[in-house]
Amino acid sequence: MNEVIKSYKGFNRDLTCRGKQYEVGKEYEEDRAQSCECGMHACEYPLDCFSYYDPAHSVYYEVEQSGDLSRRGDDSKVASTKMKIGAEINIAGMVKASINYIRERIKEEKGSDDDYGASSATGNCGASSATGYKGASSAKDPESIAIAWGYKGRVSGVKGSFLVLADWEGNESEYWKPYTWKLKGAKMVRVDGEHIKENTWYTMRNGKIVEVTEDDR
Repeated sequence: MNEVIKSYKGFNRDLTCRGKQYEVGKEYEEDRAQSCECGMHACEYPLDCFSYYDPAHSVYYEVEQSGDLSRRGDDSKVASTKMKIGAEINIAGMVKASINYIRERIKEEKGSDDDYGASSATGNCGASSATGYKGASSAKDPESIAIAWGYKGRVSGVKGSFLVLADWEGNESEYWKPYTWKLKGAKMVRVDGEHIKENTWYTMRNGKIVEVTEDDR
């Protein structure tokens, strides 16, 4: 039986990719699949899609890949001869799916999901995530990503790294009841050394990514 994998694909806003038009719910097939050369490409790790289709000009969809599969070694990109286009997924959904991907494949650092927990990514293309209350996540490599998905989470990174934060709405006096909170949105920024400074802690407040103050700690 052929392997079927769930992955994520970026498109231009008109749902085209490399001159080919796609439609939601339809299945497509090509003769050959060779990563970076031929076949239909998608990424198993959602955030890898941003390297090929930037969030400012693209849309993202869940897809199923099957048939002949061809993988590459430096990220989760997969080429396939068969692909079915699923539902559109927004940035917040991409980040949540990425956290699940990381959880399934690596052992997270102790405490990264606890209240005030800390996590860091130190290797090339590494991903660090902290999902607990006031969790802290940092990116120590230019090609890594720091994700703070919990309420009042904090992120920092070196120049070139990406920072992801979530914005929540709920009763602050019951922050320890995460099931009562509603996700308002999420944002991703890149540390450029000017608008977003290196090795500086940021949090998300009222829909904006801002520097952490003493009140946030």
